[in-house]
Amino acid sequence: MKTVLVRLGLVLPCLFAGLPACAATLDVSVTDAAGRPVPSAVVTFAPVSGGAAQGRGGSYVMAQKDIKFVPYVLAVPVGATVDFPNQDRVNHHVYSFSPVQRFQFPLYGPGKKRSLRFDHPGTVALACNIHDSMSAYIRIVDQPYFATTDDKGRASLDLPADAGTLAVWQPQLDAPDHSVSRKFTMSAGAAQQTFSVRLRAEALPSGGAY
Repeated sequence: MKTVLVRLGLVLPCLFAGLPACAATLDVSVTDAAGRPVPSAVVTFAPVSGGAAQGRGGSYVMAQKDIKFVPYVLAVPVGATVDFPNQDRVNHHVYSFSPVQRFQFPLYGPGKKRSLRFDHPGTVALACNIHDSMSAYIRIVDQPYFATTDDKGRASLDLPADAGTLAVWQPQLDAPDHSVSRKFTMSAGAAQQTFSVRLRAEALPSGGAY
């Protein structure tokens, strides 16, 4: 299977009251072997002191726009409710056969919205029963710190001074569960981490063939 090598610079933001005090910022940039940024990688940190994922306020949205899902990857905490607004000029039929959460929203038109709560960690692959080109992923996390890399391949998160596990997930990552991880200890002062990962050249199947 053809693979490409990607370097991930992770930058992660300070989250959540009730968790250990933030010590400093962990910075990372995400690029491929040619120096191009890699978006849509979900970065998580699970401190040994524990803590469950918590909402950040506001809503979580997986829209349909221009015959695409937007965003391509959406990271949410366990227990989050995601809105699925149809911002297109055509009808959509959104569904997933992923074991984490099987569901379908039968045909609904422009300006309409559906919502669903996600109660279990894992990955939900999405598709449209009308438009085969549409695919996206919802990554439900139970770690207290998480972020998704942006179009420039960057994220940002302030972490507590604590040891734990730092992980990166991406739907094309060629590894078990499409994720790699390492032990990491955050101390006072800014820090950087870099991951080298192999990505599948082709996109993963959507609609629950995950």
